[in-house]
Amino acid sequence: MKLSQMFLPTRKEVPAEAEAVSHQLMLRAGLIRKVSSGIYCTLPLGYRVLKKIQNIVREEMDRAGAQELLMPTLLPAELFQATGRWEVYGPLMFRLKDRNKRDFLLGPTHEETFTEVVKAEIKSYRQLPINLYQIQNKFRDEIRPRFGVMRSREFIMKDAYSFDKDQEGLDESYLKMHDAYVNIFDRCGLDYIIVDADSGAIGGSNSQEFMVKSEIGEDTVVFCSKCGYAANIEKAECVREFHEDHAEKTLEKIYTPNVRTIEELEKFFEGEASRFVKTLIYKADDKIVAVLVRGDREVNEIKLLNLLGCIEIEMADPETVKKITCAEVGFAGPLGLNIETYADKEVQGMKNFVVGANETGYHYKNVNVNRDFKITKTSDLRNITKEDPCPKCGAAIGIAQGIEVGHIFKLGTKYSKPLECTYIDENGKEQLMIMGCYGIGVNRTMAAIIEQNSDENGIIWPMSVAPYQVIVVPVMAGDETQFKLAQKIYDELDKEGIDVILDDRDERAGVKFKDADLIGIPVRITVGKKASEGIVEFKERSKSDVEEIKEEEVIKRVKNNLRLNNG
Repeated sequence: MKLSQMFLPTRKEVPAEAEAVSHQLMLRAGLIRKVSSGIYCTLPLGYRVLKKIQNIVREEMDRAGAQELLMPTLLPAELFQATGRWEVYGPLMFRLKDRNKRDFLLGPTHEETFTEVVKAEIKSYRQLPINLYQIQNKFRDEIRPRFGVMRSREFIMKDAYSFDKDQEGLDESYLKMHDAYVNIFDRCGLDYIIVDADSGAIGGSNSQEFMVKSEIGEDTVVFCSKCGYAANIEKAECVREFHEDHAEKTLEKIYTPNVRTIEELEKFFEGEASRFVKTLIYKADDKIVAVLVRGDREVNEIKLLNLLGCIEIEMADPETVKKITCAEVGFAGPLGLNIETYADKEVQGMKNFVVGANETGYHYKNVNVNRDFKITKTSDLRNITKEDPCPKCGAAIGIAQGIEVGHIFKLGTKYSKPLECTYIDENGKEQLMIMGCYGIGVNRTMAAIIEQNSDENGIIWPMSVAPYQVIVVPVMAGDETQFKLAQKIYDELDKEGIDVILDDRDERAGVKFKDADLIGIPVRITVGKKASEGIVEFKERSKSDVEEIKEEEVIKRVKNNLRLNNG
């Protein structure tokens, strides 16, 4: 392909709306363009990358025994209503009605649809196991789309679903997908870790996420360098024991005008945040509950949601807080509350702490559990911190931000049971199929690759997913000798089946080099003043060295480079 004929609208300036490096470079390099908030079109160069990632996914999925099909994106509401996810997805789901006023949705994921198809066609244990997958657009009405395609309202996902006779079969299918994902992300050139995760709206018993470490990652990853433990912070368990043996002091009510936050309490009482207990009022579905955590801790809302078994939780609004506590926000406390009160395990072990008095302008000090108030239930309800030990081995942990590029789940019978997806076993008895599901965010994988493979000049594509593997640049397109040699090298590379592009534009060499670096082509062949001698420059995008080689060596050097770097 000649660059002069390509639809490649690059930009010199950094777009103001783009925060993440990947978002900036995808716009600048002409990979994507914004259509609306969280909605992007993929331009030719970006689409070539997407197709290469998809091909890697297909090759590894097919190798693992999965079969590709394609489901509709427009789905009937009845399937999601049967599993309860019509309510669970809430405002994230795009809902619509047809001309007959029937409810439909744009698929955010496809567990129900795959289950219904398999239910209709698979009848006997002899037809199991089976694993089906698709690569298709998904839709979720994100509250805050951000970072370009990293969190968008329409995105491309590879989703696969396994159906087995029993738990042993699911374990085997899950391991195959785990290994396939390792191969996929290795071939995409990603540095990632595999972490235990919460299953969220997908459901099921166990799940793992494939996380790419990144400063812009919206997920927090906890990991142990000693034993290899790794988990999403939503899942990471806090195991440190906390128990104070102080004698209980007399309860005191203290006038604390305009003292609402933990920081203000620290100054007023001249004490550390760990000596206070926050009372947070939550709305859990249609119920109002109180949650207690130490002043220097944060509530883990996923742990709380799982404890309560509710569909949705959110912080109560100020009006609700005032109605429940009879006080303004900042003065809530557990004493005298007539609602269920849940406490983190640390609170149970504290003595003589400070809480709000449920009266504006007042706090209690020397508060003690059981003597002064009762707890409905105690559980691990906080986020783990760097001071906590590894839940598995007790060693020190690390915490980093991560981008989720893949997620695998053991679903069990979460979908087969409500949808009555069964088979006849060896004894002629009807049994529920045991399911797993396995997702990869294809656009997000492309963005994650850029986050890990870029510099101040632009993208540095791994060879395996680069839109083109080689760019041939004649320094002066108007110089007949240079252009003829550049065209000859281009033709020879193209004949060898190598993805090559020729920069035939009548531009200064500096402009061509900057564009080549921006779009991130792995190998650049520069044809310059030594063209008459049959000598050209060979440069890898990931390195600063420039090497002069003879024209007859180009094919061999490129092929060798592809062999070494093509994951």
